[in-house]
Amino acid sequence: MRKTPTLSALILLGAICASVLAAAPSKPNIIFVLADDLGIDGVSCYGADTHKTPQIDALAASGLRFQTCYAAPLCGPSRCLLMTGRYAFRTGGLTNGSWRAGGPGAVSANEFPMARLMKQAGYVTGQAGKWRQVGELPGNWGFDEFLTDNTASGWYWETNYNKNGQELILPKGTYGPDVIQDFTFDFLRRHKDQPFFFYYAMHLVHKPTLRTPDSPISSQADVGQFKNDPKFYDDNIRYMDKQVGLLVAELEKLGLRQNTLIIFSGDNGTAVGYPSPVHGRMINGAKGSMLEGGSRVPFIASWPGVTPAGKVLTDIVSFADPYATFAELAGVKPPDGLKSDSHSLAPQLRGQPGTPRAWAYVQLGEHWFVREPGFKMNEAQQLFEMSDAPFVEKPVAPEADTDQSKAARRRLSAVLTELNPAEGKVDGAGKGGKRRRQNLNPVLQ
Repeated sequence: MRKTPTLSALILLGAICASVLAAAPSKPNIIFVLADDLGIDGVSCYGADTHKTPQIDALAASGLRFQTCYAAPLCGPSRCLLMTGRYAFRTGGLTNGSWRAGGPGAVSANEFPMARLMKQAGYVTGQAGKWRQVGELPGNWGFDEFLTDNTASGWYWETNYNKNGQELILPKGTYGPDVIQDFTFDFLRRHKDQPFFFYYAMHLVHKPTLRTPDSPISSQADVGQFKNDPKFYDDNIRYMDKQVGLLVAELEKLGLRQNTLIIFSGDNGTAVGYPSPVHGRMINGAKGSMLEGGSRVPFIASWPGVTPAGKVLTDIVSFADPYATFAELAGVKPPDGLKSDSHSLAPQLRGQPGTPRAWAYVQLGEHWFVREPGFKMNEAQQLFEMSDAPFVEKPVAPEADTDQSKAARRRLSAVLTELNPAEGKVDGAGKGGKRRRQNLNPVLQ
């Protein structure tokens, strides 16, 4: 005879179910914070000797810090890779000039951008900050609301913006990064009761290096004299770090922090003229180069109660990976028909081993390399031993091969053969198009 559950048993069962539901996180809010021209030598938790970033360090202490993340060596290609999850030779987002209005590269109609994917999952989407290298407007790429700059200079003190398709003129003496932060906070407050994805693309710490509102000024006459001066670089890093801390505080104030994943990263390595030592040594290369310092960037993920606090991972991360990661967390699948290069980090964010990618691919114009933990190979099939990276990249001639380097040479050569970047959109013309060299000048990009 079947027994009817007692009231106490039902209460116990209900408590167990409630506990299980509470332990299983719902779709997280997602905020991707992208600093501009910030390599690992600008972040103290990555070992930077010169610059102190206590707020970013605290974010890392509350979550995961990935040691080896690779963006592209310049701003535009990195953002194209991030928004599409696809390598540059597939999209045409090869250089700064190829992913800009009027350029031959990526356009939203040919892709299924990250924001559009998140909208499909029921998220409201927003963007604030740098976008100007991208063709069209953020709205074309799936963002419901946005505030972005209209000009290529004057990002900080004298500029005009585009707010949801309408021109917004800021008064002289208004600090642009504060306007961007205010827009971000307003978005969070208005959408705190629904899942949101927000792309916070800082202008800091890109040149021109100007004073911040926190920089000391010797007299009132100095106000308005906004000249590029490297002595303000550390002020810019401090202000960027301060804004990260204020963002976290705002989420806590709104009661959103527990169910919000924050990713903090940089779009390429530190700008030429600004690299600084890490544990007493200089990183090899800087922004715009195909060396380690050109594309190796910080990558921090914090989701309280989900990401293991204070954990450091050596898993290789590509800037293509947030696309698949966010899709998995949101419970949505990208459409069929577009080749994806994204690899989900969702297991690692949940404290699981996951399946780390074996290599990262990096491209800028007609130059590229594939990088695995111990070795790197470029488009000329040159092999480099990377055990002392990011400080030293040691060329390995075929005649000097060891068993280890010979095996790496075979592996990486096979990867490049399969990818076949040379047959991609080297000039935006697609397969078989005429190859031409893009302008790789990183100034004001």
